[in-house]
Amino acid sequence: MKKALLLVSISILTSCNFETKKISSEEVLEQESRSLNWKEVDEYPAFENCKDKTNLAAAKTCFENQVATTIYSFLASQRPVVTESIHDTLYLYLEITKEGKPQIDSVKIDTTVTNQLPEIEQWLRQSIDSLPRIYPANKRGIPVSTVFKMPVVVKAE
Repeated sequence: MKKALLLVSISILTSCNFETKKISSEEVLEQESRSLNWKEVDEYPAFENCKDKTNLAAAKTCFENQVATTIYSFLASQRPVVTESIHDTLYLYLEITKEGKPQIDSVKIDTTVTNQLPEIEQWLRQSIDSLPRIYPANKRGIPVSTVFKMPVVVKAE
């Protein structure tokens, strides 16, 4: 009985066709690149007080609130003098480099705001320079650059 079982086992193993396909590293990289969503990060940029946020949405909110608070505090301290009241929204495109350095990518400002506040863009740059240390965003454990579109409401009377 043992000989018959051994004979059957050997015949089954030898009749099976084991094929292995060698995949090159380029193919693996291509497959991974197609499956990754490059528009999203695994971890958002963070300030020291936001590093403990593990939820992605909470981390993003914490980061954006800290940036907004810094910008609004700086702009409020400038005490601009205007001839007409202003209530407008400008859009700040803020880039956080993979080194964690904040920089303004671009600013969309209406001409009525720039006519009344010609130094607004300079003030925005100064407010961004005054941000505390930022840890960059990560994608699969690798630091990456990110750009945020941030609305800034400008009110002056």
